[in-house]
Amino acid sequence: MASSSVEIRRLEDCLNGLLSLVVVPALWSGKTSGEMMRALLEMLARMLNLELAYARLDDGAGGAIQELACSERHADAARRAHEIGVAIDPWLRDQQAGESHVVPNPLGPGELNVTYLRLGLRQGDGLVLAGSSRPGFPADTDLLLLRVAVNQAVVELHRAQALAAYRRAESAEAHNMYLREESEQHWGDVVGSSTSLARALKLVEEVAPTNASVLIQGETGTGKELIARAIHRLSRRRQHAFVRLNCAAIPAGLLESELFGHEKGAFTGAVARRIGRFELADRGTIFLDEVGEIPLDLQAKLLHVLQEREFERLGSTSTRRVDVRLIAASNRDLAQMVEARSFREDLYYRLNVFPIEIPPLRERGGDIPVLAQYFVQLHARANKRSIPAIDPTGLAALCRYPWPGNVRELSNIIERCVILTHGSTLRVPADALKSRALLVGVDDSLDAAQRQHILQVLDECNWVIAGPSGAAARLGMKRTSLQYRLQKLGIVRLR
Repeated sequence: MASSSVEIRRLEDCLNGLLSLVVVPALWSGKTSGEMMRALLEMLARMLNLELAYARLDDGAGGAIQELACSERHADAARRAHEIGVAIDPWLRDQQAGESHVVPNPLGPGELNVTYLRLGLRQGDGLVLAGSSRPGFPADTDLLLLRVAVNQAVVELHRAQALAAYRRAESAEAHNMYLREESEQHWGDVVGSSTSLARALKLVEEVAPTNASVLIQGETGTGKELIARAIHRLSRRRQHAFVRLNCAAIPAGLLESELFGHEKGAFTGAVARRIGRFELADRGTIFLDEVGEIPLDLQAKLLHVLQEREFERLGSTSTRRVDVRLIAASNRDLAQMVEARSFREDLYYRLNVFPIEIPPLRERGGDIPVLAQYFVQLHARANKRSIPAIDPTGLAALCRYPWPGNVRELSNIIERCVILTHGSTLRVPADALKSRALLVGVDDSLDAAQRQHILQVLDECNWVIAGPSGAAARLGMKRTSLQYRLQKLGIVRLR
C-alpha cells in the first residue's frame, strides 16, 4: 500500500509538472535564446529540485557557445557555468544522451546523479543536463518531464533563431537601402579657411575620436550636417552607418516611430514593421537635426535611450539594446528653451557634453570666393557644363551680400547662375542679389515693427506672459508661441 501511495504521488507530481510546462512557450515569447534557456533551467531546477541544471547552447548566429547554469542549493552556480562545463565535459564525451551516471559534484563535495538530453539532432546543437544527489535520480517521471521540457525548448529555440535570422536580414536590407538613399543626398565637404571656421574644425578633430555626444549650434544653412558627417568620418565608427533625421521635417505624432520604429498594427496605418533610426545606427552615429523641435514627452524617451542604450519599438514589449553615438544640431538657443521650459534641462545637459558653434557666412567673408568657386564646379558638373571662372564684378557682389540663408543660399544662387550662364565665365545677373536684399530689408522692417509692438504689450502687462490678462492673451497668441517669438526677436527683460 505504501509503494502504491508513493507511485500515485509521483504521478501527481508528474501531472502537475506537465501542466506547468504547458505555459512555458508563452513565457518565452520575445526572449532571446539565452534568456529562454535561463528560464528553462530555473524552472527545471525548481520543479525537479535539482542541485544542478546546466545548458550549453549555440545561438545559431555564428557566435560563441553559451554556457548557463543554476541550482536550488548553490547561489553561485550561474557565474560558475564555464567551470561546471569543463568539469563534466569528460563524462559528456563518454555517455549517451538519456543515460544516467554518477559524477563528482562540480559545485561541492560528494557526487551527483546526472543525465542529459540534446537540443537537436547534431552534436553541436547544445544540451541540457540535470543533476541531483537524490537516490534513484532520474526516475521515469523525472525523465518524462525533462524530455517534454527539452522538446518544447528545441521548438522555441529554432523559432527564435529563425526569427533572429529574419530580423538580421531585414535590418541589413533596411540599412543598405538607407545607405543608398544617403549616398544620393551627400552634399560636398566642409570648404573654407577663415579663422572662425578653423576654430570649429579644430574642435571637430578633438572630439571625433571619442564617443562623447556633440551639440552643433548655428544658423540655418551654415552646414551643421557637414560638420556632423566630418565628426563621423574621423571617428572609430566610420565603418558603420551615419543615420540622419531632421526632427522638424517629421510630424510630431510620427516622430517616435521614426526614431524607434514600430511593429505591425502598433497604430492606425502601421501596416508593416518599421525599423527606426536608432536601430539603423547601431554601432554607428545618429545625427538629429533641429533637435529643439522634439516634443517634451518624446524628449524623456530620448533621454532614456541616451542613458540606458535601450528602447522598445512602438507596439512591442521587447527591449532592444543599441550602441549609438549621438550628434545633435539646432538653430535655436536650447539654453533659452530650457529657461522657457520648452526643452528638458536634463536632456540639454546630456546633449551639450561638447558644444560646437558654426559661424554664419557673413562672419566668413574670406571664404565666399572659395565657396563660390566650389559650388560653380559642383553645379557645372551636375549640368554638364564647363565654367572655369567667375566674373570679377559678380564675385564682388557675392562678397558684399549679407547671406541670411548662409552657405545653402549661396549654393542655390550659384546653381541658378550656372543655369543662366552660356559661356566659360559665370555671370551673376544684376537682379540675382538685389531682389533678395530687398526681401531681407522688408523682413527686417517687419521684425522691427513686431518687436516694438510686443515690447509695448509686455510693458503694459508688467511682463506677465501667461494667464487671461497676460501678454499672450492680449496678442492673441499661445504662451509657447509668444515665448518662441521673444526668443527669435531677441527680446529679454533687463530689469
